[in-house]
Amino acid sequence: MDSIRVLVADDQAITRSGLQTLLAAQENMQVIGEARNGEEAVALAESLQPDVVLMDMRMPGINGIEATRRIHRSSPHISILVLTVFEDDTVVFPAIRAGARGYLLKDTEQDELIRAIQTVANGGAIFSPGIAQKVLGYLNAPPPNVSRDLFDELTAREREILELIARGESNAEIATILNLSAKTVSNYISNVLLKLHATDRAKLMLMALEAGLGQAGKG
Repeated sequence: MDSIRVLVADDQAITRSGLQTLLAAQENMQVIGEARNGEEAVALAESLQPDVVLMDMRMPGINGIEATRRIHRSSPHISILVLTVFEDDTVVFPAIRAGARGYLLKDTEQDELIRAIQTVANGGAIFSPGIAQKVLGYLNAPPPNVSRDLFDELTAREREILELIARGESNAEIATILNLSAKTVSNYISNVLLKLHATDRAKLMLMALEAGLGQAGKG
């Protein structure tokens, strides 16, 4: 059996080193590259063509969600397995929509991580138990009853920010992308929450995804 070629993308050196050590001990796996940020992950995935990318979510520059989207768009045969500390809806669902085939938390046991890498490398999908519950709950829940008239009430800037929320960007990332202050972004989001009658940011993101936002990639 050919070795599973893995690219590790994480901004923390100690995490990359730990994963390198773990995977080097496996007979059928090898780490072929390490990325410290989203841009490096995209570039190395393009040049090295790994079987699996272990993707962190919060990294300098473009985040793991956007990096996942770009890799999946250019090389859909590469399986992306998220390995992160974030388990809230505003990260989980955009990552899956972006093309991730698996989503694990960093407190996952080592043998479970190894099985997950093997699973996604073979074309399967795998999620931590808590994440799986979120996904099943989302799939089984009735779609939000969102009137298209409510979206029509949004200004061009508010729609732009809602699009970025659907893509999994944080407030700080939105501020950087749009060259706005964090306070201004927060104010815009408050307005959107009111106009769409959403109770919180997670609900807002799900409404945006249901409306088809967050699918277009940058650059």
